[in-house]
Amino acid sequence: MPRLFEPMRLGPLSLDNRILIAPMCQYSASEGTPGDWHLIHLGHLALSGAGLLILEATAVEAEGRITPGDLGLYSDANEEGLARVLTAVRAHSSMPIAMQLGHAGRKASSRAPWEGGAQIRPGEPGGWKASAPSAVPHAPGEDTPLALDAEGLARVREAFVAAARRAARLGIEGIEIHAAHGYLLHQFLSPLANHRDDAYGGSLENRLRFPLEVFDAVRAVFPAERPVWVRVSAVDWVEGGWDLEGTVAFAKALEARGCAAIHVSSGGVSPKQAIALGAGYQVPFAERVKAEVGIPVIAVGLITEARQAEAILAEGKADAISLARAILYDPRWPWHAAAELGARVKAPVQYWRSQPREFKDLFENAKFGAR
Repeated sequence: MPRLFEPMRLGPLSLDNRILIAPMCQYSASEGTPGDWHLIHLGHLALSGAGLLILEATAVEAEGRITPGDLGLYSDANEEGLARVLTAVRAHSSMPIAMQLGHAGRKASSRAPWEGGAQIRPGEPGGWKASAPSAVPHAPGEDTPLALDAEGLARVREAFVAAARRAARLGIEGIEIHAAHGYLLHQFLSPLANHRDDAYGGSLENRLRFPLEVFDAVRAVFPAERPVWVRVSAVDWVEGGWDLEGTVAFAKALEARGCAAIHVSSGGVSPKQAIALGAGYQVPFAERVKAEVGIPVIAVGLITEARQAEAILAEGKADAISLARAILYDPRWPWHAAAELGARVKAPVQYWRSQPREFKDLFENAKFGAR
């Protein structure tokens, strides 16, 4: 059995294999509510044979959306829309479905990538005033966000709690808290964005405080038999920014609080970042975190080939592989990886007849006949 196709657990959640579909924003919701695009998109991915599908970054309040088209879980309409989509997807797939809960912080009120991704200033159509740990804009010339005061911190924390309760009602099987890619919780961690002089800024211990409070609050209300884990940016790729030592400290603190896994990415907090791109460029960060904690570590970042993914796991650098752009480009990536590595994968009965002649045992339990 290739390591990539061995079963694994995220806390109490059992997965058929170690291929995870990473959260990928679609910027296609209406006031946070999904529509037909999400039904098509998620239904497609749920037939891929991966071990877990993680829904895109889902805003816990309207002001926490990255763009006006972001998915949200802050209203009854959002919850009802997601229920419709999930009911349809689950009717044809047994793949577990998790959700990434997040808040954009100072990167909120942006245009969709295909519209250029620039900030929409308050007062412009579709725009609103963003909030952040400190009154420091993401980039020079952008509108300055409001620094969250005690009341604002409590509001955001409670928004995560309310969204977690909605996720539980929807039957979401795991929650990933988004503390990466320059969004609000990452902003608290990074000295580049957090200039506070109170209990939430300055020292590493203080900068960890609010993200840990959010984790504790979500973990307290989400059913104990379902896992909660965190996605982190291991480094900012900017001198003087968030670094790997801080990430290790954060991961250890999360593990002590019952975190089920650490999903290791990088960057996003500053336009000054200088990322050294290359195949598997973030895997060394995952490897370092894995050496320091006893919970599963998920690697992501330009992992595109089956043997590359298998080697990462076989060499003990991570416990699972997360795919984003690679699985958008090839939604049957797990099928092709299983064929290449000599493993088996689940496929919908309607597609059993597509099993290639040279891979007669590729699809689990496949059988068919005709007259």
